[in-house]
Amino acid sequence: MQVHTSIASLRAALAGSRDHALVPTMGNLHQGHIALVARARQLSDAVVATIFVNRLQFRPTDDFDAYPRTFEQDCAKLETAGVAHLFAPSENEMYPQPQAYHVVPPPDQDGILEGEFRPGHFRGVATVVLKLFHIAMPRLAVFGKKDYQQLMVIRNMVRDLNLAIEIVAEDTVRAPDGLALSSRNGYLSAQQRAEAPRLQKCLAIVRKSILGGDSDFERLEREAMVELRASGWIPDYVAVRKKLDLQLPISHDSELVVLGAALLGSTRLIDNLEV
Repeated sequence: MQVHTSIASLRAALAGSRDHALVPTMGNLHQGHIALVARARQLSDAVVATIFVNRLQFRPTDDFDAYPRTFEQDCAKLETAGVAHLFAPSENEMYPQPQAYHVVPPPDQDGILEGEFRPGHFRGVATVVLKLFHIAMPRLAVFGKKDYQQLMVIRNMVRDLNLAIEIVAEDTVRAPDGLALSSRNGYLSAQQRAEAPRLQKCLAIVRKSILGGDSDFERLEREAMVELRASGWIPDYVAVRKKLDLQLPISHDSELVVLGAALLGSTRLIDNLEV
């Protein structure tokens, strides 16, 4: 695996490549990230992974400096997984001057769900991903479904800006008890870790009800949030939305996804289940 810290080095290494895939990450990797690499290897001749902790997607109240950085361990995992090139730029390499131009998703996609609780987050995500697309020029890029709104924003950005990149969505990787793998799981105490699968279970109940013909989505959402609160969680939302744009469903026949976000102690967990 070749490690590149400069844009020029990565571009030189990829010169002439016509079939490489991109897997963007912020590091602190787990098996969910490795699944993205595995999918990318199936679909391309070579995989380019990135590790870059992107300040633009952090709120002023977030602790950017406290984000876990495990570069040596991450490199070992990526090399074992078969990554050909790792792009690990410094902040100065990605932003040699303050970023004046940004990708701003439309308010009805950016200001809902995660965007309501993390204002500016998806503007930062879309901006850095577009930069990575232009730097690496991949044929395809692989993203996980766990960050469903992020996936939606990137898909729609690629469509609306006519980018010649295929966006591939990979299913969420879960622990045996159903908990979605996440870097944030490492912040949970043993007791909280035992409780954490409840979020997925509540979403699964909503999903089962919808598949059974229940179309009272607001009641289902309320019941799931009541269950979480009764178990010590502080839920931000449980929401039934359309897959395409995460807007409110017009009918029961829409392709739907159930999304949830809640605090367990001081750790905020998110999850979703497609219907």
